[in-house]
Amino acid sequence: MRLIGRLLLVGVLGAFALFGYVWMGLPGRGDVHALAGSNPGTTGVMRQREAEARAAGRSSPRIQSWVPISRMSRHLVHAVLSSEDQKFFGHQGVDWDAIEKSVQEDRKERRFARGGSTITQQLAKNLYFTTHKSLVRKARELIVARWLEEDLSKRRILELYLNVIEWGDGVYGAEAAAQRYFGKPASALDADEAAGLAAMIPNPRRINPRVDAGRFARAQRRVVWLMAHAGYLSRSGLGAEPPPEPVEEDEPAPPETPREPIPSGPASPAEPVPPATPEPTPSPV
Repeated sequence: MRLIGRLLLVGVLGAFALFGYVWMGLPGRGDVHALAGSNPGTTGVMRQREAEARAAGRSSPRIQSWVPISRMSRHLVHAVLSSEDQKFFGHQGVDWDAIEKSVQEDRKERRFARGGSTITQQLAKNLYFTTHKSLVRKARELIVARWLEEDLSKRRILELYLNVIEWGDGVYGAEAAAQRYFGKPASALDADEAAGLAAMIPNPRRINPRVDAGRFARAQRRVVWLMAHAGYLSRSGLGAEPPPEPVEEDEPAPPETPREPIPSGPASPAEPVPPATPEPTPSPV
């Protein structure tokens, strides 16, 4: 009995130690709440990429222009929702079905093969953590995702996400990506262009028109299919099954084809954000 008691004590102490370790790596709750009315000057993933560039002895210019979601093409919003998080307006930050599917895939592959993260979780990762995969990071990501959902409206979460996620080497946010790859503002993207940008999100350094045009086109077609089957586009001419999924995130990639980057100014101040209100599922267009 004494042995069992000691083992239980060790288990409890270990659980508390693990929880403390996870908790110490979290941002302040006030920092999360402040995002309701202000834009972050930098993010965890941006700092990670800058550190990687310094370690490799190269510069790391950042191309980013903040724009409100009202100045983004509806096609881009639809493409991202269709490809990254079709349940976005229905969950509270975590899609447990997707996580269960991800765990099963990881067991099968014996590695972190599938993300399973919602848009809110991806925002948490981009803002406060890095692309390095671990169970500890995933636990922290889940906690911050809940905070984001409690403190911000769905519209604001999506707006932050579309302004901070990585879209290629040094390219962050929809406006910079639209200018870099299509030479136009994010507000002017058509459905195919929006699908292309959404297709890049799982691995923007590999699924990239300047790195592998064929792979980019295949991923783009998949997003078009998803948009159509979500009700945003016509299904005419599309097959019953979607094209294959792109490969796992963060796969090493060759450099982009050199081109002059399109300059961008400093991040603009956040526009006033209305109080959080229930958000309906967007209607098909």
